[in-house]
Amino acid sequence: MDVFTIITVLIVLSALFAYINTRFLKLPFTIGLMIIAICFTLVIIVLGSFDHWILDEATLLIESIDFKTVLLEVMLSFLLFAGALHTKLDELAKQKAPIMMFATLGVLISTFIVAGLFYFIAQAIGHEIQFIYCLLFGALISPTDPIAVLGILKDAKAPKKLEIKIVGESLFNDGVGVVIFLVILAIAEKGIASVEAEEVGFLFFEEVFGGIALGFAMGWVGFQLMKSIDHYETEVMITLALVMGIYSIAHYIHFSGPLAVVVAGIFIGNKSPQIAWSQTTHTYVDKFWELVDVLLNAILFVLIGFELLIVADDGEYVLLGLLAIPVTLIARYIALAGPIFIFRKKLDFIPKTDLIMTWGGIRGGISIALALSLQPEMERELFLTVTYIIVVFSIICQGLTIGPLVRKVLGKQTHH
Repeated sequence: MDVFTIITVLIVLSALFAYINTRFLKLPFTIGLMIIAICFTLVIIVLGSFDHWILDEATLLIESIDFKTVLLEVMLSFLLFAGALHTKLDELAKQKAPIMMFATLGVLISTFIVAGLFYFIAQAIGHEIQFIYCLLFGALISPTDPIAVLGILKDAKAPKKLEIKIVGESLFNDGVGVVIFLVILAIAEKGIASVEAEEVGFLFFEEVFGGIALGFAMGWVGFQLMKSIDHYETEVMITLALVMGIYSIAHYIHFSGPLAVVVAGIFIGNKSPQIAWSQTTHTYVDKFWELVDVLLNAILFVLIGFELLIVADDGEYVLLGLLAIPVTLIARYIALAGPIFIFRKKLDFIPKTDLIMTWGGIRGGISIALALSLQPEMERELFLTVTYIIVVFSIICQGLTIGPLVRKVLGKQTHH
């Protein structure tokens, strides 16, 4: 299938599912779309057992979409920029120390805990697996997905202090998570003996700090350009060019694209409204990026629903996927415990922050994209199935219950 046909099919289905959700289900937007897409996929699978042509065509469509490239190299930059644009720097700055610890040390600790527990569980049910592949799985499942988190927290009406921690963490931790994943992938491909510690340190430093510096520099350039004119059409185009330009440059010089885009988005979103933009420009930039966010989110969550077609329906894999759900939650809880304990007194955390952040750490498309990028010999089929189960559970079960959980915890707090 050609690219235009694929995009057409995805947008038509996204619009149709969005209509069904808005008119009848009235679920939070992203969750509703994904549930409808999964149901639609299950109908295709059932119909496919009577007529193979339907299933073959649907599978062909999904297999002709390179989900990893589409998400990590096309959609992610736009979605992160849209999220970062609305993140207020003064609130983020107050919480910068715990957010940075959650996003770096937290992801690293979680990676190792998930790997250890999953390795142990796989051995216990008789599935032989190399520990390095479990580490890869730990790295791809540990980052929370800013796209899923932002969409769902808006509906949960979480307190601002808590929301900024969860959103701030998720905006930065996927950039860090992808870097950790790439480092472990290099070790898995070359063998631990041929990868030097300095090489790993340099790669991490280059990706993370290079990404932040690039985002800051390009954000400043974009800001100066917009400051010198007052023409909302051109200024919207500058923000669009900025996102695509940053991501391409970062990709070319091996800096972290996600981190660069987030930094540029936060810089522009905080500096431009007062200095560079007129009220009209501000409104148009906001509305434009809101629409990009909604459209790409819709396509992404419909795609996640459709990925069900290429997930292996092996009983053992499904069992490991179900057992991995508590593993990822336990790992997240432990990884958050340190930073929360350190900063609790100083930063006036709301009660049960650890519980709400554990449950609010929603996994999404980034984890699936990374699982798809594994080599077949790295247990790709197993990890894709396990990741898919965790992501679906996370978006539907955690996504639908995080609002009630926040209200329950804070309701109790107001009674005391």
